[in-house]
Amino acid sequence: MSQIENSTTSAAADVGSLYEKHKKIYVRSVSGLFSNWRWGFVLLTQALFYGLCWVDWNGRQAVLFHLVERKFYIFGMVFWPQDVFYLALLLIISAYALFLFTAVAGRLFCGYACPQTVYTEIFLRIESWVEGDRPARQKLDRAPLDARKVRLKTTKHGLWLLLSLWTGFTLVGYFTPVRELTASLASLDFGPWEYFWIFFYGGFTYMQAGFLREQVCKYMCPYARFQGVMFDPDTLIITYDPERGEPRGTRKKGADPRSLGKGDCVDCGICVQVCPTGIDIRDGLQYECIGCAACIDACDAVMDKMSYPRGLIRYSTENALAKHYTAREMIAHVMRPRVLLYSSILALITLATIWGLSVRVPLKVDVIRDRATLAREADDGRIENVYTLRIMNTEEVVRRYSLGVDGLPGAEIVGERIVEVGGATTESVLVSVRVPPDAGPKGGNPIYFDIKAQNHDKVAVREKASFMLP
Repeated sequence: MSQIENSTTSAAADVGSLYEKHKKIYVRSVSGLFSNWRWGFVLLTQALFYGLCWVDWNGRQAVLFHLVERKFYIFGMVFWPQDVFYLALLLIISAYALFLFTAVAGRLFCGYACPQTVYTEIFLRIESWVEGDRPARQKLDRAPLDARKVRLKTTKHGLWLLLSLWTGFTLVGYFTPVRELTASLASLDFGPWEYFWIFFYGGFTYMQAGFLREQVCKYMCPYARFQGVMFDPDTLIITYDPERGEPRGTRKKGADPRSLGKGDCVDCGICVQVCPTGIDIRDGLQYECIGCAACIDACDAVMDKMSYPRGLIRYSTENALAKHYTAREMIAHVMRPRVLLYSSILALITLATIWGLSVRVPLKVDVIRDRATLAREADDGRIENVYTLRIMNTEEVVRRYSLGVDGLPGAEIVGERIVEVGGATTESVLVSVRVPPDAGPKGGNPIYFDIKAQNHDKVAVREKASFMLP
């Protein structure tokens, strides 16, 4: 029995060894060119996210995806469920842009604009502000629980929670008018789904940026897994130059590495300490690398202190390192057929989308024939069919539309032929169409409704319908 237990314990230990135990990463603060770029994107994306929902346009929220009204307002444009085609185009443009950026320079989106990266940077900045830089945070976590530790941890997590809930609140503010949402804040009089999404999105922000961090990039993000098939030897990536850096070793400041038989790398490990995913870029490109370039800033700072040239870690390509390309040659190889093809397709789709939006007719009409009475004889002897016209005015101005019909000899609309529809609203109109009994063969006959805006000839729609003759 003991042998069985021992073998089971040994097997469990072997299985457990297949998985690396998670170690908390204490990211060291870094400054430099790429850090400034990264924080520039953090400020830009968050200014847009937190601020855009408060911008007014034509007396309403400039960007609002109003689920109750089933309308999407984007500045001067109003989109309806029937405009889902434009959403498909937007997704295609986004996909091709991602392919293009990845083929040119790897995971640029991940390193500079991905929400996971952005909020992790913000949470890390709060953590550093409250608990101190890397050594102070490590010391605090090792220290026994006391009043100071409780105060610092409570302050940090309180700020994280406030930011997370504000983020969830802002997200919901794009689907429920944010001013209505704010008016309900004092009494917490939100709807069920608003409560759900505020806490759901806020909770995930708190969990992923505060605790999971690099684990999202390493284990949860699918982009990290398929990025390898989008790279090639001419893709710009963050690289360590082993010819220049090896062999590594410590030395005095300003010492000539060649006279010591060493490379430029002083083996300080700072490039690892500043990496948000905890990898060593000197081991080569790894799928965990998000392309944030923090290691470049850190290494350049060390090279400056040692009076060595910058660029031991730099943006380069596999071919450029192996074949010693100049900067001009490297850029020339970056602009390869694959990149040009992606760029051309992206440009064509983008231009086609812009053209489609510019010529979009701000009028939509659905024709629904009354199925309760297929056809009937009117008092004047003509045959009558009844239709419901659902007229959607997608502009934010009141329009008057004239109604007409043709397709059968003598076809005529009986009753009101002018309809007024408010801005960005839908009006249902009951229309009777009459034709002479001998206007066509028995059964269904095609007719066409013409709906035109008065004083605006280009705003017109022609819709096909079927007229039943007994």
